[in-house]
Amino acid sequence: MIVVFFLGPILWQMLTSIKVNDDISAIPNVYLPNRFTTEHYSQLFSRRPFFTYVFNSALVASISTALCLVCGSPAAYVLTRMNLPGEKLILTGILIITLFPYVLMFLGLLEIVKLVGIGNNYLALIIPYTAINLPLTILVMRSFFRQLPQDLEDAAKIDGYKTWGMLIKIVLPMTLPALATTGILTFIFAWNEYIFALTFITDEAKKTIPVATAQLGGASLFDIPYGPIAAATVLGTIPLVILVLIFQRQIVQGLTAGAVKG
Repeated sequence: MIVVFFLGPILWQMLTSIKVNDDISAIPNVYLPNRFTTEHYSQLFSRRPFFTYVFNSALVASISTALCLVCGSPAAYVLTRMNLPGEKLILTGILIITLFPYVLMFLGLLEIVKLVGIGNNYLALIIPYTAINLPLTILVMRSFFRQLPQDLEDAAKIDGYKTWGMLIKIVLPMTLPALATTGILTFIFAWNEYIFALTFITDEAKKTIPVATAQLGGASLFDIPYGPIAAATVLGTIPLVILVLIFQRQIVQGLTAGAVKG
């Protein structure tokens, strides 16, 4: 029953995206239609540059995710293996930032974007997304590094590995599950984020999928295009589903790392 409850809205969107308009607006509701159409999907690409929106979302999400992993993983390793002065204070600050609602930073970021002049630029989204997800990346990677036995690193140093060689050839392959888990979480956030993308980007050629989907218009002012909106929602979800399916094993390993000893 729980699975049906959560899958219900997803199934409803999928059915709405292939219903004809008469079935969508019918009263009472038509739950299982007898007629199907792909017109709503074709309208997305004929009336709007939907491929451009997909590219924008993929570009922003991929770059911000890569920056989080590249910057967050070494920071997490340092906080795990080296006794830094004020380490607990640093971790406390990272945790506070993680718990802080990012929406409250909206007005401040808006002023910074206007001051720096990066409005209608991909950097206006990439930089905030990276800053918001970086604390989470550090905390997740640090918890994973703490599960790795330090004896492996000591043995690698005895065998002649330098620090970077040890990290790339020994530590990095063992952290792939954690990297996959953290990367998926940051990618999903950047892919689905709406408030910043709506405000910082007004150029039609640089809008992301959530903003473009919300701004789909009908034939008239009072016409709500439920079919195209449902189709855009389905198409915007498919890349995330494919990504999770590809890295499913690594995600499970990363989420369960350290849960069982021995």
